Formats: sequence, C-alpha cells, structure tokens
Amino acid sequence: MVGPRIHPLSLLCTGMLLFCVAIVVGLIAADVMYLAGQKFSAGEIWKLFTADAILRALRLSLITSLTTLALVIITAVPAGYALSRYRFPGHSLCNTLVDVPIFLPPVVIGISLLAFFGFGVGHALKQALSGVGISLVSWIGIVLCQYVISMSYGIRSIKAAFDTGLCELEQVACTLGCSQWQAFWKVSLPLARPGVLAGCILVWARGIGVFGPLMVFVGTGSRVQVMPTMMWLELSVGNIEVSLAIALIMLVLTSAGLVAIHFLERGRS
Repeated sequence: MVGPRIHPLSLLCTGMLLFCVAIVVGLIAADVMYLAGQKFSAGEIWKLFTADAILRALRLSLITSLTTLALVIITAVPAGYALSRYRFPGHSLCNTLVDVPIFLPPVVIGISLLAFFGFGVGHALKQALSGVGISLVSWIGIVLCQYVISMSYGIRSIKAAFDTGLCELEQVACTLGCSQWQAFWKVSLPLARPGVLAGCILVWARGIGVFGPLMVFVGTGSRVQVMPTMMWLELSVGNIEVSLAIALIMLVLTSAGLVAIHFLERGRS
C-alpha cells in the first residue's frame, strides 16, 4: 500500500484484531489457570485427562465427526459446484434453503428431526432401520445431527471456493480435449482446493462441537456420550474440572487440525 505504514486505519484494524485474539487467549488461559489453581498432582491431572469415560467420549466424537466430514465432502462438493456453475429453475431458492440450518437454533434442528422420524416417511424409515437392528439412538443418530448442522457450512464454503475459479479455464480445458468430468477434476477442483480444505476444517470443527440437537434427538445415555454432551453432564453435577479437561481436549484437537492444514498448504505451495 502507498502511504505511511502507521495511520489511524491501521491502528484501528490492528487494535480490533488484537482485541479478538486477546479474548481467545484469555479464555484458553482461564481454563488452564483454573486447573492449575486446583493444585492437582501430575498423576491426578493425568488420570483426569485419561479417565475411561473421557476416552470413550473422545473416541466416539472422533468417529462420528470424521464420518460426518466424509458424508459432507461427498455431498457438499458436487452441491457447491452446482450452485456455483449451473443456473437452473429454482436456483435462488436452493441457494437460500441450504443456509437455513446455519440460522436455525440447533435445538430446533433436534426437534425437527424428532418430528420427521415421528410420522410419515421418516417414521417408516425408522421402523425399517429398527427391523434390521439399527437404532437412531446410537452413533448413527449422532452423525445425523452433526451432518444436518454442518452440511450448510460445507456447501457454502465450497461454493465460495468454486466461485473464485474462472469458468473460462474449464471451457479451455474442454476445447483441448477434456470431458466435463476431467475439467472438473483437473482444473476446477485443484483451483478450489484451499477453499475446500477450509470448508473441511469448518465442517469438522462444527460437527465435533454439536450439542443442542444431540440432547433433543439422541439423548445423553452412556453409550451415546460425545465430548460436548459429557461436558454438559459433568458441569451439571458440579464436576467443573472434568468439563474443563474435556474443553481443553477439544481445543487441542481443533488446534491440531488447523496446524495440519496449514502445514499441508505450506508444503504444497
């Protein structure tokens, strides 16, 4: 930029950035300092983080969130591409409806899932699943809640990634002998890769933190406890130390995912 590096606009923007960063750092520091202030021994802290219940919740959270991520990738990549590249009757309506889960309160989604599987086609599907021994009050119900919540974030992020690519490049690839499918795989998707990866991070982080729909649709039984529901249950009975331990584990997982993505991006660049 032309002009002095330090001016009122730069001071304002940098100050707001530091303010937002300070909030995040302050919350993380508060969690750590609270646990440190309890004067736990190293052995007690280790037992706190490696308790069987926490490890079960962690394992189930990882399994369900990664399954949800795979399902969102399978559906959101072509859906985002369709919204970005094609114009068809009802395009504006579809473009609006995919954002509905973002703006709905999460509890409303849980209630809507209950209503859907309570009668009609949803009830028939539930009965059919029960007939083959599949219950929605299981990891399947957790994945369903996570998928409905995070699907819109994936579609919106991936659509934005495809929007940044030039349609003309696909047309050039087709004139050079590529099919539409080859142009998608060899031109459009590589160009959109950073945005797709960012969308994957957002989907996974959103999925692993889902709470409201799980409480309504799946419940809090011991066999369906993931980290958010276990955190709430432990906090409701006064075990704030366990809740903070789970919060720190979720923080570490999210940070590790971000670091991994940045590492991959730096390596590929």
